[in-house]
Amino acid sequence: MLTDKDQNLIELLELNARESVASLARKLGVSRTTVQDRLKRLEESGVITGYQVRLASRAKSGIRAFVEITVDPALLVSVLAELKHVASIETLHTVSGKFDLMAVLRADTPAQIDIQLDKVGSIRGVNKTASAIILSTKIDRS
Repeated sequence: MLTDKDQNLIELLELNARESVASLARKLGVSRTTVQDRLKRLEESGVITGYQVRLASRAKSGIRAFVEITVDPALLVSVLAELKHVASIETLHTVSGKFDLMAVLRADTPAQIDIQLDKVGSIRGVNKTASAIILSTKIDRS
């Protein structure tokens, strides 16, 4: 169970995972040792699974597209296995609604997006795809 201090620590790390332990301790009103112990416990329990670099959109090459994917339910497991091998897929989510999966696909050009969409659409069990190229990102809290 996460304490309020754990939640506050996680929120600070989400804003800046590189913030120093001393600065985190000051902001939380606890000692550096307490922050270090909490971090260790959160990592060991699997609440924190890692730290990553987030590039500014200008540093990421290419373009991205949302891809809605409708799948034959009997073939979902095999479709997911095939989609894992499509390197241009950044994220893949199961969703509720008119389609079954939502992918974010990245490529260098619209033509390459088209090729990747054909690749996804040719997977046995994929019934339909619909896509929208992302023009810009207005809010990114990831």
